[in-house]
Amino acid sequence: MSSDATKVARTDVTPNRRRGGDVRVLLSPRTVGATSGFMGTVTLEPGEYVCEHYHPYSEEFVHLVRGTVEITIDGTTLTLEPGDSALVPIGLRHRLVNTGPVQAQAVFHLGPLAPRPELGHVDTEFLPGAEQAPPLQVGGPPAGGAGT
Repeated sequence: MSSDATKVARTDVTPNRRRGGDVRVLLSPRTVGATSGFMGTVTLEPGEYVCEHYHPYSEEFVHLVRGTVEITIDGTTLTLEPGDSALVPIGLRHRLVNTGPVQAQAVFHLGPLAPRPELGHVDTEFLPGAEQAPPLQVGGPPAGGAGT
């Protein structure tokens, strides 16, 4: 683990669209050697969504920065507006939808990490046409810089 301070610019990270929207993992074991969780952003255009999934080992914190979204957690739907946050407990299915007329942007953090990166997400639905898209790159050895 490095003791150097590290900065990761959102624009330096390639978006992942496998689950919908523009998801970018910014701080993670792969990008900065994080050991307790990972953090990133999700950007959704009006009507766009992140497919339902769950995390068997991690809880997720979601903070809305811009727009209006609905997050459905285990059958309960919450409306988030800028400045609102929601907790997704470990193991609960959840889905995020931009229900507003403008682009929405949220920041998310998950922790603790799954024992292995491929165990961190379980998809319960797929974005049409994206089933073969590469998964988010969260764990594994730290890369030589930003990127997922």
